[in-house]
Amino acid sequence: MSSQTRRGEMETDKPVLCESLVIWLQTFNTAAPCMTVEELTTGAAISQALHQIDPAWFSESWLGRIKEDVGDNWRLKMNNLKKILQMMVDYYNEVLSQQIQEFPLPDLVKVAEHSDPVELGRLLQLTLGCAVKCERKQEYIQIIMTLEEFVQHVVMTAIQELMSKENMAQFGAEPPGDVESQLKKALEDLADLMAEKEVLAQRCQELDVQQTFDPGQVTVLQEERNSLLAENDALTGRANQLDSFDDPSTPSGRKHSQLQIQLETLQEENFRLEAAKDDYRIHCEELEKQLIEVQHRNDELTSLAEESRVLKDELDILRSCSDRAVKLEASVETYRRKLEDLGDLRRQVKLLEEKNMTYMHNTVDLEEELCKDNAARTQPETYKRQVSRSCTGSCQRSLGGQTTWHTKRRSLKRNTMP
Repeated sequence: MSSQTRRGEMETDKPVLCESLVIWLQTFNTAAPCMTVEELTTGAAISQALHQIDPAWFSESWLGRIKEDVGDNWRLKMNNLKKILQMMVDYYNEVLSQQIQEFPLPDLVKVAEHSDPVELGRLLQLTLGCAVKCERKQEYIQIIMTLEEFVQHVVMTAIQELMSKENMAQFGAEPPGDVESQLKKALEDLADLMAEKEVLAQRCQELDVQQTFDPGQVTVLQEERNSLLAENDALTGRANQLDSFDDPSTPSGRKHSQLQIQLETLQEENFRLEAAKDDYRIHCEELEKQLIEVQHRNDELTSLAEESRVLKDELDILRSCSDRAVKLEASVETYRRKLEDLGDLRRQVKLLEEKNMTYMHNTVDLEEELCKDNAARTQPETYKRQVSRSCTGSCQRSLGGQTTWHTKRRSLKRNTMP
């Protein structure tokens, strides 16, 4: 099965890749749990594994910035994963001197929020690349060989895919027809052919020493050896035809000098950009802290604004109550004045009643006096009538006692009249 077929199988079955890489990551025996995809989304186990891979680059101070107790907060998880991914990309560029632009970087939002196994598999694949290319790569390769055959096959396929993407990026960055790249490729092919030649020569010697051998196999090996020798001679001639780029008088030497100057310029620019990147990173962290403080302050101001709105409503209610109280006080004052006026009127009425009583008593007294005066005024007339009657009584005594009695009765009635 070719490497392209294996890469195609791996790309179409990313969840299997994620499961195998989770099993591989468990060989680091990290303090953070790493049994499931959800546990790896926090980034704690991956950061601890990277610290074991290269403690100098993935240092203790960097590891301390990875928060372990993030719970279900996907934003904190994504913050951890961002730090891990950025540090791994810098590790590939600066320590391993390899570009990974062709390799699709994982979508950290899907990993943190949805626990996407495909995107997590890409992140673990980059971690695997750091392990098999660091100084202790032989140790980690031996550990991979101890895994199950299926897991081992998937992990090795992931390594091949990552290396193929890196090689594509390296060759894509070079201009076509570059003498230096052609020479490097030719020398690498030549070294491979020389190694194969030595192996075949040794095998031929072993077959020659044997007393019994298969003539057909020897013939095949000789033909293969002759073809390899011919290809070796062609590559050797091609390498000899290339100009030495150590001599500045040759085109290759001039090209090499220009490339050296360009490389130094790019390295200086890279150092400057790295310093600026560190400054921007520090500035970004400060801005994040300020943003958190501003958010807290905004929350406090929001609560204060809510309290102010409630107090304003209460103040409006109190103002309306105050206006109503002022009106009621004015009404009370008006009623108090009316009560005072009413008291004066009552006193005046009382005085008038007293005067009225006095006038009534005076009227009664005057009426009594008037009755007495009338009685005293009528008494002389009564006496005159009585005298006149007594004078005529002697003449009329003959009328009998009944007439006299009626006369006395009339007299008594007159005397008793007012």
